[in-house]
Amino acid sequence: MAQTLYFTLLIALCSISECVQRQYHFITEKKTWTEAQRYCRENYTDLATVDNMNDMIQLVKTVNNGGFQNIWIGLMRASVYTWHWSSGDSVLFLNWASGQPAGSENCTYMSNGQWTVEPCNMTLSFICYNMSTGLVFVNQMMNWRDAQSYCRQNHTDLVSVRNQNENQQLEKFIHDRNSSGSAVWIGLFRDTWQWSDQSNSSFRYWDTIEPNNDKGCEDCTVINKYAQRRWNDIPCGLTFSFVCHEDKLIVIQQNLSWSEALRYCRQNHVDLVSVQSVEMQRRVMNVVKLASTEAVWLGLHHYCSMNMWLWLTGDIVCYQNWAPGNGSTPENCKLENRKGAVQSGGDQTWISLPESHRLNFICTNY
Repeated sequence: MAQTLYFTLLIALCSISECVQRQYHFITEKKTWTEAQRYCRENYTDLATVDNMNDMIQLVKTVNNGGFQNIWIGLMRASVYTWHWSSGDSVLFLNWASGQPAGSENCTYMSNGQWTVEPCNMTLSFICYNMSTGLVFVNQMMNWRDAQSYCRQNHTDLVSVRNQNENQQLEKFIHDRNSSGSAVWIGLFRDTWQWSDQSNSSFRYWDTIEPNNDKGCEDCTVINKYAQRRWNDIPCGLTFSFVCHEDKLIVIQQNLSWSEALRYCRQNHVDLVSVQSVEMQRRVMNVVKLASTEAVWLGLHHYCSMNMWLWLTGDIVCYQNWAPGNGSTPENCKLENRKGAVQSGGDQTWISLPESHRLNFICTNY
């Protein structure tokens, strides 16, 4: 009975959702994109960044009282192409077929375990990922963007492939359902768009045939005036209302022990950050690059008497992102208190360190 109660409590704790970690502010003044960027940086964090569909829903709620008008967000055309996963996962692994990526095409299919870049308007079947059920083979012919929309509406997103093992698993999954080895879309794409706050968010919500760079001068992005509030590329010199965002995660570039960092966050903000989901880990990854130390303190600590890691919120560690060899019960834990930190480089995984180490840290304003 006690064991059943424990597992029930565990499931309940692990299902608690988090607060949104970015707050949007709709500014009705009309400004050019550069003027809007300057205003947001002076008064908030930056022009709005959008990480996922939940952010987009929140953004639409923020601006809907603005009526039928175009509204600036923080996405601007850059000069260099960058590869992204549709899901927002970091691009840590590539498995191109010989001679790929070739040409100027921007979307990726997989065939017999290898990847090829092709025009995004080509129609193929595709693989979605569902956070509850895993991989989903969709035997419908769609272009890449329609496939992406289908996966986001019905599952989680187009599939990401983060390492060789996942690539092999996906290859077997496709072969078991499509023994001919036909090409299928995966979630890898490239574009030249960059967020004003230097976020690595790969979320895009373009309207049909957008971005079209009409007359070669449309380098900034608006959410458009139409009902679905999708995105258009527009000349940066036009004047529109705009949306700023206020990021609730702050990297403190002071080298403090874990206890000192905790005291600082609670005196000046709210607390050291807890990372209880993939989405929060992505937000941490976006800000931790500002750190000056190789690792950054989180609100994660080990209770030796309970033989478990807990967040400062009191929540158990459901979502985990430990580096290999970390996350287990530390040896001699009664003699040395261990705390959790996130690496500021590489895969940005979590590591266990003595609390006396002096590191930068992340405070939250929630």
